[in-house]
Amino acid sequence: LAEAEAMYQRALAGKEKALGPEHTSTLSTVHNLGNLYKDQGKLAEAEAMYQRALAGWEKALGPEHTSTLSTVNNLGSLYRDQGKLAEAEAMYQRALAGREKALGPEHTSTLGTVNNLGSLYKDQGKLAEAEAMFQRALTGQPQR
Repeated sequence: LAEAEAMYQRALAGKEKALGPEHTSTLSTVHNLGNLYKDQGKLAEAEAMYQRALAGWEKALGPEHTSTLSTVNNLGSLYRDQGKLAEAEAMYQRALAGREKALGPEHTSTLGTVNNLGSLYKDQGKLAEAEAMFQRALTGQPQR
């Protein structure tokens, strides 16, 4: 992972110089560096990268673009790992609403966020809500 980090850092520096810090290609690298930091357990660094990517995506593509929503979902997962459960829930809810609108309720990315929300609800002791989310993730259909 250290080699991957060095490569991402090099790519990021090159993209920032060639394309600028707010170019969508640069933002993709920022997001991916956030993923790597999260995998390495460098949660503060991951949060900084995700926040930077999120601000950039929102400015460049808008708050409901799928790239923006991917970062929102990943930020929710990071907050969950950090024990910031209320912040995680807000991010997952935002990602879910946006993905339902942009991709539809049965899309695999939407259902991934549904599953994440179910896991968060389980962590919070909201077992009925967790069960509903897990059932939806399994069936692809909201419970009625």
